[in-house]
Amino acid sequence: MPNLKLVIEYVGTAYHGWQVQPAVPTIQGAVQEALGIALRAPVLARGAARTDAGVHARGQVASVVTESQVQTSRLERSLNAILPADIAVRSVVEVPDTFHARHSARGRIYRYQIIEGEPLSPFYREFAAHYRARLDVDAMSEAAGALVGLHDFSSFRAAGDVSDSPVKEIRRSTVERSGEREDLLVYTVEATSFLQHMVRNIAGTLIEVGRGRIGAHEIVSILRGRDRRLAGPTAPARGLCLLEVLYDRLAPHGSG
Repeated sequence: MPNLKLVIEYVGTAYHGWQVQPAVPTIQGAVQEALGIALRAPVLARGAARTDAGVHARGQVASVVTESQVQTSRLERSLNAILPADIAVRSVVEVPDTFHARHSARGRIYRYQIIEGEPLSPFYREFAAHYRARLDVDAMSEAAGALVGLHDFSSFRAAGDVSDSPVKEIRRSTVERSGEREDLLVYTVEATSFLQHMVRNIAGTLIEVGRGRIGAHEIVSILRGRDRRLAGPTAPARGLCLLEVLYDRLAPHGSG
């Protein structure tokens, strides 16, 4: 049975996250519905990351096992003709049977955008958190850098998170002003995996650092405290985007 790897991008504004839920629109639900139509049989799309309601993606990955024999390029065109305009499949390739979108992943890269000042640009209304005051990017960058490494991130996990372990390894954590426009700040973070709401909780804490309410040096003590109450608030979902899921090099099976 072919095992397919789909790379998917979406605007998450109208959806209740990736994972299928009863009676509400989700990305996984929309993708599986389109696949069912295109393949003429129901299938399960296993996602690499369970993005929250309102969170976007430019590089979500799903793996799909199907009994149908498919031409990947034709399936890609069919899916994009069926899916709503705020979801697109960037690629479909056949991969080894051992590939699993979530379990085979070696890392994930997220971006969080923050836009300052007034008026709020309509182009960023759904894609960035908005703060009227100017933020201290140098302090935010210092605090972000202190998160790199293997740590217990209990201070940045959601209350209902059921992950086995709060210990995660962050490989990259940077804050900088965008080259696109001076009032746009970009937080980029790469890790092996993330706890529920972890990136948004870190982003909310970094914003508090930028506002001067938390010192950059306090990040280390917040980490060591392992207490969610020590960190800042959860930043809005609209600023978060899953940029890429990282894998070992694959040798695709078959051709388009």
